[in-house]
Amino acid sequence: MSAPESADDALAHSLLAAASSGDTASVESLLAGGCDPCFQEDEGGCSPLMLAAAAGHAPIVRALLAAGAPWNAVDRRGRCAGNHALDAGQQAIVDLLVDEAVRAELLLGAAERRTLTALKNSEYLSRGVKYDGDRLIDEGDDAVMMEWETPLMEAHAERLCAAGAGGADVLNVGFGMGIIDSAIQRRRPRSHTIIEAHPAVHARMVRDGWTARPGVRVLFGRWQDVLPGLEEASFDAAYYDTYGEHDADMADFHEQLPRLLRAGGVYSFFNGMCPFNVFFQGVACAVVQLELKALGLETSFTPVAVHTGPEAQWTDIRRRYFLSDTYYLPHC
Repeated sequence: MSAPESADDALAHSLLAAASSGDTASVESLLAGGCDPCFQEDEGGCSPLMLAAAAGHAPIVRALLAAGAPWNAVDRRGRCAGNHALDAGQQAIVDLLVDEAVRAELLLGAAERRTLTALKNSEYLSRGVKYDGDRLIDEGDDAVMMEWETPLMEAHAERLCAAGAGGADVLNVGFGMGIIDSAIQRRRPRSHTIIEAHPAVHARMVRDGWTARPGVRVLFGRWQDVLPGLEEASFDAAYYDTYGEHDADMADFHEQLPRLLRAGGVYSFFNGMCPFNVFFQGVACAVVQLELKALGLETSFTPVAVHTGPEAQWTDIRRRYFLSDTYYLPHC
């Protein structure tokens, strides 16, 4: 025999019903009476915000957000209110939720976000890595880079190397398997600077002759230590693809771009932001777009079809770092 429903649970379920049906007056009354806007029902994990978003009830979505309902709460299928709105074709609600999410993320700020991953990058740099056929894997069985990225790197390199007159001076931060650097070399840049921080990757670069290639300059170290020594306006194009760093690190790198890039310069990065949820990725892209705009860079994202290779290559990987059939290529 199930336990009787408490008064609080009854009110919460009344809030779910009112949010779903579009009863704005009841939602506002329940919230004013102390009903929890963060409530999620047990079976599927749906919240009032998710139901209101799916049904397109904008006044209720605004009321719930104002009362503290989290935009990024997910149900038992990993879907947030934005996903519910997307699936229901409620574009106006999607836009409303993106605006709220971007505002919340910008308020969080890079300084606070930095605390999330200060140790992760140093942990990666102290780990061993191995080149395993078409993969680069660290000793924790995490994939650092894979061959399936090649078409994406070709697309990035094409845009980077189109910058500059008479050939581009290109900077790449993060060598990995050298996929994008090989693509850049095929396009004959005027100069090609590579920053790589992992000692094992750098040793591989030396063995493979990258440090002896004409027009190629390999700088060993963390970009945070290397960039201050580079001259201003040194590059027509820059690319960023590091491992074990966070969005706060990338925001710090972005702050260096106005000093490093020439007028009309081009920038891009590997867009692995929130790859498992299209709404979360859209929010992350919008945040980066605003941060770059404040630095004088206009950013667009071009959808590119992607195939992440045979499933067999992922079987012994601890965490899959990309799971989507669309890649949103940044062009800044």
